[in-house]
Amino acid sequence: MPPLSFPDGSAETSDGDRSVSKTRSDALSKILDVPAFDLPATSPPRRRIPRQRLSFAGQLWTFLGVTVPLGGLVAAIVLLWGWGFSWVDLGLLLGMYVVTMLGITVGFHRLFVHRSFETSVPVKVALTAAGSMAVQGTMLQWVGLHRWHHQHSDCEEDVHSPHHGGDGLLGFLGGFWHAHVGWAFLADPPGLERYTQDLRKSPSLRAASALFHFWAVLGLLIPALLGGLISGSWAGAATGLVWGGLVRILLVHHLTWSINSVCHLWGRQPYRSNDESRNNFIFGVLAMGEGWHNTHHVFPTSARHGLRWWELDASYWVIRSLSAVGLTWNLKLPSAEAQEKERQ
Repeated sequence: MPPLSFPDGSAETSDGDRSVSKTRSDALSKILDVPAFDLPATSPPRRRIPRQRLSFAGQLWTFLGVTVPLGGLVAAIVLLWGWGFSWVDLGLLLGMYVVTMLGITVGFHRLFVHRSFETSVPVKVALTAAGSMAVQGTMLQWVGLHRWHHQHSDCEEDVHSPHHGGDGLLGFLGGFWHAHVGWAFLADPPGLERYTQDLRKSPSLRAASALFHFWAVLGLLIPALLGGLISGSWAGAATGLVWGGLVRILLVHHLTWSINSVCHLWGRQPYRSNDESRNNFIFGVLAMGEGWHNTHHVFPTSARHGLRWWELDASYWVIRSLSAVGLTWNLKLPSAEAQEKERQ
């Protein structure tokens, strides 16, 4: 497994050369080739470890995390009947969706899991906060599980593959449920912290990840406060909490989980991969580029998942825009030759 970076700040290109280029003064980041099937940094050897169910308390908290946002949707429907739906509610829903979804896609996924670009510590902390507001677990847990997934994708050891539920319709539905949300009711694989050794070296990132519950509550308070201030009423605060908080969490949850389930079942496979990952147009758009999942599994360290002009990738647009103002650099992209080599 070739390393992606070195202590002196240099980066490795697909041909093994080290390219030392980390200047923030560049208008645009340096483009680096990306090797196909590069595993995440610091991943231990592959091994099969049976996962146990969470404790009763752990399962209860997970159940609440899954169902309370669903209850928010029910409340939103009731509010539609009584109070209607304002432009403020829509703005809070979309605004909080964009912030927290980007925290997951740009921060947790492309930066922390795959190190597809570099940035400063303040930006890393901000992305940790935004991703934590999506209420999908701590940053370090999320990264560890996702690196595990890439190392064992669609094998029996995969933490959330839809392909091991058994035969027949019930087996298919069981596999889909497990990949979508059932996996969250299982305990983390033993030794998962070994998959995040690189991130644990940073005191700032350890602290930001440990503040998960604070960020999660803040993600509910912000839309409630904004809704109340803009409308000048407690009713506005309540609808802000429901739409910008609970309904938004539900939306981000199921868009993220659909990458694990839907995008390993339905869609195109333009590249040769060692698993069942698929490019799915619907989730490519709704999940800010994450739905180009086959492309991502073949070029996991690429900052851009939608490599075709028509493959919308809002997360990459954000990363690229940040690079234009010096906030990100050393973006990694596969060369045209590498793309053609892996195409099927």
